[in-house]
Amino acid sequence: MSVAKIIEINSSSTKSMEDAVQSGLKKCSETVKNIQGAWVNEIKVVTGPDGVVKEWRVNLRVTFIVS
Repeated sequence: MSVAKIIEINSSSTKSMEDAVQSGLKKCSETVKNIQGAWVNEIKVVTGPDGVVKEWRVNLRVTFIVS
């Protein structure tokens, strides 16, 4: 029988939403093993006064197996 755990992390990128997800998962994998997947729970953006997106921010729920 396997037991899964879910943790919540936040990540950001000035490039794209996908880059924010990738960088968050990469950093998380440095200390968390057996990652099975992630759910993008929330997406936010920081904009300049002209409405241009300056930074993408994502909230991730990361699932991993506890041995």
